[in-house]
Amino acid sequence: MDIYSTEEQQAEAIKRFFRENGVSLALGVVLGLGGLYGWKAYNQNQITTAESASDAYTQLVEGGEVLGSADTFIAEHKDTNYSALAAFVAAKEAVEKGQLDVANEKLSWIMTNVTNADLKATATTRLARVQIAQQQYDQAITTLNAKLADSFTATVAELKGDIYTAQGDANQARTAYQTAADAGGLENNPLLQIKLDDLAVTSPTA
Repeated sequence: MDIYSTEEQQAEAIKRFFRENGVSLALGVVLGLGGLYGWKAYNQNQITTAESASDAYTQLVEGGEVLGSADTFIAEHKDTNYSALAAFVAAKEAVEKGQLDVANEKLSWIMTNVTNADLKATATTRLARVQIAQQQYDQAITTLNAKLADSFTATVAELKGDIYTAQGDANQARTAYQTAADAGGLENNPLLQIKLDDLAVTSPTA
């Protein structure tokens, strides 16, 4: 079940977020405050916490099966970015095992608990894909109606097109797919063009 196949941009957003907001987030916060030892201690604690979470995440992933240990890891590191990353990995693993209810739970947790807009948007579109796979079409539409960044417009529109197609509404599906195409959705996504072609309106011959 290839729920993640058209989300290269979202995946890159996740990687970029963690590159930009990992351990280095704590560094430099109190530079120039050398005389304020309280701030120094706080900064060192933040660095230590981030490094500990990073090490634990590495062990989690290298352990092979993330899904079985994800809940414990998330509970222990819920105040770090790595909890969201672990939830993403666990959701993907759950999809691969056909455990869509579990994937739904993990992605919903991310949407509720993270503040970064890109991470929330990525979780939103992936949750909608899971809901489509579960044939929860109304819930998927509700999920996709959340306010997301403009960079996700094409993905959201294409997913809505998939929902309307599954429901047999060719007109709304065609409109949604065209919206996705107009928002740049055809770039690196030939499948969208195929979807549009399948729903193309042909003029009757004379």
